[in-house]
Amino acid sequence: MNKTIRRTSVFVLLLVLALLGRATWVQAYEGKALANDSKNRRKTIAQYAQPLGNIVVAGTPVTGSKATGSGDLAYERTYTDGELYAAVTGYSSQAYGSTQLEGIWPGVLDGTDDRLRDPLDAVTRAPGKPGTVVTTVDPAVQKAGYRALGSKKGAAVAIDPATGRILAMVSTPSYDPSAIAGTTDGDAWRKLLDDPDKPLVNRALRQPLPPGSTFKLVVAAAALEEGLYSSVDVRTQSPDPYTLPGTRTVLRNENASAPCENATLRTALQYSCNNVFAKLAVDLGQDRVRAMAEKFGFDDAELDVPVRAYPSVYPKGMDRAQTALSGIGQFDVTATPLQMAMVSAVIANDGLLAAPHMVSEVVDSDGDALESFGGGAPARVVSAATAEQLRSAMVTVVEEGTGGNAAVRGAEVGGKTGTAQHGENNSKTPYAWFTSYGKDASTGKQVAVAVMIEDSGAARSEVSGNGLAAPVAQKMMAAALR
Repeated sequence: MNKTIRRTSVFVLLLVLALLGRATWVQAYEGKALANDSKNRRKTIAQYAQPLGNIVVAGTPVTGSKATGSGDLAYERTYTDGELYAAVTGYSSQAYGSTQLEGIWPGVLDGTDDRLRDPLDAVTRAPGKPGTVVTTVDPAVQKAGYRALGSKKGAAVAIDPATGRILAMVSTPSYDPSAIAGTTDGDAWRKLLDDPDKPLVNRALRQPLPPGSTFKLVVAAAALEEGLYSSVDVRTQSPDPYTLPGTRTVLRNENASAPCENATLRTALQYSCNNVFAKLAVDLGQDRVRAMAEKFGFDDAELDVPVRAYPSVYPKGMDRAQTALSGIGQFDVTATPLQMAMVSAVIANDGLLAAPHMVSEVVDSDGDALESFGGGAPARVVSAATAEQLRSAMVTVVEEGTGGNAAVRGAEVGGKTGTAQHGENNSKTPYAWFTSYGKDASTGKQVAVAVMIEDSGAARSEVSGNGLAAPVAQKMMAAALR
């Protein structure tokens, strides 16, 4: 063999070895990633090759599947009461992917999760029998919130304070996931994307907004825990009106005749006195207010319920005037309805935060649990004594103060209203908030609810937490305690 042939043979052999090495690498190391790539058509075909597993509410599936009768996508997702449960289920679309619970467990719902395969399926790569996602949602509470919100743009969350079970998660305006489940739903998809009211946004989890005066509960908790005041009935040192530190800006109260000068925390919550909580935030300092806010769940970038919630934020690097505004839930403070429901849940649950979750378990086709949620030890946020003090003051808000529309006959109800400024110099319609808890001593049932109304179409002068948000909370609490 001459030298040229020998060198050519060696070069070809090296090319063959490189090709074999690359093929081995792709199959052994990159195969799963390529198989799971969203652009891989085979993945979509496999996902819809059989009826999908279901998402269940109170023992009844709120999802389903129907045969398409054409093409290589054999089945299409369907939804029962799709608009009612869209904030819980999300959508599973052959063209646009999956969101919410549909997007968290696609492998369980389509049967491709390795835990659903028997040994033969693992060898043949055939899908197993689809599993089921079991939610914690109470349909009565969900329906009450959805109907009460109606045409308003807003959101509501209800939580069982003792267990952290999310009983309702509502976002309006909503949408029907069935309308975008197939491959020929481009018009419906574009209509949803172009809608200025953003129906695809889950406002309960994914749109933090200034919480306004509902945040005063966090500041009150910090004042009691830090020992600034021994109870909610001790008079504070709070001039009215209050001038923001280092400025000439005077912070006034919405109700000019309210007894807010040097008011107790009970009275300050009852009349929502801005001067008291702005001064408290400055007296505490932003670090201590932030520390308390973070105990309640603010600034948590990994809050999964199991859908990831956007962080509610208590800002850093403020001057004293900005700190004062943060004390009334303004400046750069933001919160989701989930977060404000957590605040009331802690107060209702003697100062303990049970991790919020809207899925109890994920099971296989035989009903055996693949994953379970809840049951962990709750975290201590405030002392039981502080929680009791705050409950007492919140009851005063409902029975004698700004939250009367939340009262539920036969139940102990405490709440806090909020009206948050919107736009530069408060030029736009404010946001209306209400956070609350309800307890029925005769049954032992309890619930915490937060409602945010982003836009109701009402005149600016008619926007208030008690007028718009509290009635929604009332109906949800009544349904939960019934």
